[in-house]
Amino acid sequence: MTQLLSFPVPPDCDNQTVQTFLRRECGLSWRTVVRLKNVPMGISADGAHLRCIDRVKAGQTVLCRLPEDAVRIEGADFPLDVVYEDDYLLIVNKPPYLAVHPSAGKPEPTLANIVVGYYQRQGTPLAFRPEGRLDRNTSGLLLAAKNAHVAYALTHRVDKVYLAVALGRLTGSGVIDQPIRVKEGCTVTREVVNSRDIASEEAGGGGKPSVTRWEALGGNDTATLLRVVIETGRTHQIRAHMAWLGHPLAGDTMYGGEDNNPVGTTALIGRHALHCAEMRFLHPITGESMNLNCAPPEDFSALARKIIDN
Repeated sequence: MTQLLSFPVPPDCDNQTVQTFLRRECGLSWRTVVRLKNVPMGISADGAHLRCIDRVKAGQTVLCRLPEDAVRIEGADFPLDVVYEDDYLLIVNKPPYLAVHPSAGKPEPTLANIVVGYYQRQGTPLAFRPEGRLDRNTSGLLLAAKNAHVAYALTHRVDKVYLAVALGRLTGSGVIDQPIRVKEGCTVTREVVNSRDIASEEAGGGGKPSVTRWEALGGNDTATLLRVVIETGRTHQIRAHMAWLGHPLAGDTMYGGEDNNPVGTTALIGRHALHCAEMRFLHPITGESMNLNCAPPEDFSALARKIIDN
């Protein structure tokens, strides 16, 4: 599937080189510009091919013909809960117990397979380009870009709000500003480093800077419903930070959320209680302010109702 991007040339960009206009004014990545050079009529205006060294003229519309996607995974025909879709974006409500990406030794379909299958059935074969990711057992909003330019434009520009249920009573609000690193001897589990040393994980240092903001929405001595915003997107950030605070998420056996209290939250939710409920960003093509919401699934809602009602 060939996708076209169009960029009108405003007066203040008159006589800029094509490369400068696309990179500085239109926000295309260097990689995308290089790939356009290898596409027939990859960059054009007024029906004529443009080279990167050519000059644009005010009033022109520069067209970029993106190369066709190489789809490297098989599609799967499973239901997909689409929250929003246009020619550039797909936003879905990911159910719990569904991995986002395929992994070795796990043949079950993932969200990537399901999205690729969805595109194929629409007659628009595209690669799966998620902006960020959700853990297998986390539910909620996930955005997939339909081309490389949109994916690049949205990198670190999507604000998300999570709902979580943490064990124990929390009141008010707080900020956790603690580095996170891979736990020694593990490949998946993270841990908080009680240090301001933020050297890279690869160098064996103190982890990567990580900031989590939380607000208590209600609860009791057993558990608290939280609104959570993360300023950094580290793997397992909310789960690791809340465990470090002494309030692991209900149902989170990896980070100490095994619940043996009388209220029995693990009887109501068999996973860590985390849901991506809101997503806000500026549409990279239209400039529209996007604000999407998604209610949590019933297992999360039942747990939230129980702790608030009690």
